[in-house]
Amino acid sequence: MRLLLATTFLLLATATAVVSAEKPADGWIDLMKADAWKKMDPKWIITDEVKLNAEKTNRLAATAKEGGTIWVNADTGRLPDLYTKQNFGDCEVHVEFLIAKGSNAGIKLHGVYEVQILDTFGSKKKLSGDSMGGIYPRADASKGYKHIDDGIAPKVNAAKPAGEWQTLDVVWKSPRFNDKGEKTSDAMVVKATLNGELIHENQELKTPTGANWTLKETATGPFMLQADHGPVAFRNVKIKPAKKE
Repeated sequence: MRLLLATTFLLLATATAVVSAEKPADGWIDLMKADAWKKMDPKWIITDEVKLNAEKTNRLAATAKEGGTIWVNADTGRLPDLYTKQNFGDCEVHVEFLIAKGSNAGIKLHGVYEVQILDTFGSKKKLSGDSMGGIYPRADASKGYKHIDDGIAPKVNAAKPAGEWQTLDVVWKSPRFNDKGEKTSDAMVVKATLNGELIHENQELKTPTGANWTLKETATGPFMLQADHGPVAFRNVKIKPAKKE
C-alpha cells in the first residue's frame, strides 16, 4: 500500500512538473527551445560562451557545448530567421543578445513590426529607426531596398559596445479590429527599454515596418528573431502573453 501511494505521488508530482514547465506560474514562456520555432537551422551553435573573434571583430567566436544556453547564428551570421510556431497578441518580450562589430539583427512582433538591433554604440549620427532600439523605417523593395521614411527613433542611444550582452524589454499591444475586420486602433509599443533605459513609450505604429508595411495587419502573429543580417547571439529569450481584456 505504501509503495502504491508513493508511486502515485511520484506520478502526480511528475505530471505537475510537466504542466508547470509548459505553463509557468509567472506566465513567461521560454523560447530557448528548438521546438518553440517553426524551423531552426542545424548550423546554429549551442554553447555556454561567446565572444568577439579576436582576429575579425565583425565575427563571433563560439564552440558548441552540450547543454549550453546561448544560441549563436554560426560564424557567418547568415542563417534563416526564427519564427515561433505559436502566434501572440498583446505580450511582453525579454531578449538578451550580443552582436559583433557592425552587426545587424532585430526582433519582430507578429513577424512584421521590427525593433532594430544594430551596432550603433558611440555613434554621433542623428538617432532614427535604423539606430539600435529604433522602430525600423518603412522600405520600398521594388527597386532595391530603400527606406521611405526615418522610422521611429529611440529616445536615447542606449547601445552597449559590440561583444557585450545587452537586454531589450518590450511591452506590446496588438492592433484592434472590429467584427468587420476593420482596424479600430493601431499597434503600440507601450513601453520598451534597452539596457535599462527607456527608448519608447506609448508609441503607435501605423503600419508594419520595412518592406512589410503594405501587408494586411492582424490581431496576432509569430514572434521573430532576425538572424540573416549579421553575427548575433541570443540567450534568455522569453515571452509573456498578456491576459485578454
